[in-house]
Amino acid sequence: VLIGTQWGDEGKGKIIDVLTRNTDMVVRFQGGNNAGHTVEIGDQKYVLHLIPSGIFRKETMNIIGNGLVVDPVSLQEEMEGLLGRGIAVDNLELSDKAHLILPYHRLMDAFKEGQLAEGKKIGTTKRGIGPAYTDKADRCGIRALDMLDIDNFKNKFEEHTARYNRIFAAAGCAGVDVAAEWPKLRAAALYLQAYIKDTVLTVNRAAKAGKNILFEGAQGTLLDIDHGTYPFVTSSNTTSGGACTGSGISPRYISDVYGVIKAYTTRVGEGPFQTELFGTEGENLRKAGNEFGATTGRPRRCGWFDAVASRYSCMVNGVNKLAITKMDVLDNLPELKICIAYDIDGKRYTEMPSDSQLLYKVKPVYESHPGWMCSTCHACCWDDLPVNAQKYLKRLAELVDSGIGIISVGPKRAQTFEVNI
Repeated sequence: VLIGTQWGDEGKGKIIDVLTRNTDMVVRFQGGNNAGHTVEIGDQKYVLHLIPSGIFRKETMNIIGNGLVVDPVSLQEEMEGLLGRGIAVDNLELSDKAHLILPYHRLMDAFKEGQLAEGKKIGTTKRGIGPAYTDKADRCGIRALDMLDIDNFKNKFEEHTARYNRIFAAAGCAGVDVAAEWPKLRAAALYLQAYIKDTVLTVNRAAKAGKNILFEGAQGTLLDIDHGTYPFVTSSNTTSGGACTGSGISPRYISDVYGVIKAYTTRVGEGPFQTELFGTEGENLRKAGNEFGATTGRPRRCGWFDAVASRYSCMVNGVNKLAITKMDVLDNLPELKICIAYDIDGKRYTEMPSDSQLLYKVKPVYESHPGWMCSTCHACCWDDLPVNAQKYLKRLAELVDSGIGIISVGPKRAQTFEVNI
């Protein structure tokens, strides 16, 4: 299992692309097209939203699992976009149990976010993710298998749209135009039918046959619906446990848990951010790391490495191998800081509080480390890294209680190497 240990945007897509050299199958197990994984191959840059990052290797099977919510029109567009760039998609399956995001979900998402006062907004991407998961939990969702019978799919879509439109009308808002939306949904359903499978069987057969399977998380642990900075979270389980429920695999098959972690910290959207840097410091880090959302283009909030939050994430996920990304972004900083504790109203915390409101009061307790002031982007192994970079990495691993398995010093495939620290 590979998951993000922060608020997402840690570089999971790039690490997954590297790991798929030895992988027979990649399974995405939660989230929707509110997430984006960026992969750079040669001089080509690809941004994926629903399709697993193993799609670039023809011999690797790619599974969109039952734990996702899927916008069928967006998925069709993403698949056609890859085909247009010469990337085959015949090694892709979509779970028949995956719930669908439909136009009324997107409209409800934007409506609910718009009703919230400043400071209370979640920072949703307005892609309809939350409302689709709400319907799933309320047992009234529409699933991918419903697209296999077009007439049944149309009837359900019209019935559910009418229900939502009554809500919008009562609020004085325009609803969903069925006549305008149905042709797009019908076309997407017909396009996707050949890819809709019982992927629980596909994944379990591969596991029983001893295949090497990689479960790909989206977003990050601190956005988990149960274990994140609630309510500023996503609507699914982004942690390693979600790999089992979101794909139908037994926990006994899971061997390693990779935690992808930036050498600093970023966050997109609203919510507390304990080590956030403002002004010139934050802007310089954002520019150096090109910190803009892969899905929305929103500028990411940037800050120093938060060992308190990251240690909590590694504990929850059972991380035994860190994949540390964006080391090169810190190359020109003379001094680096790591948050080792929180000061809240004069009380020192070394564990992350469950109450997100307390996190707004955090005064980070930092320890300082000297920078290395030279480029790491050409490093190919541990010994190529400057001594101060090695010390910094070892300290991060010590603080979060995990070993290091992968280090990334740039966006390209070749700028990533495995270690055993």
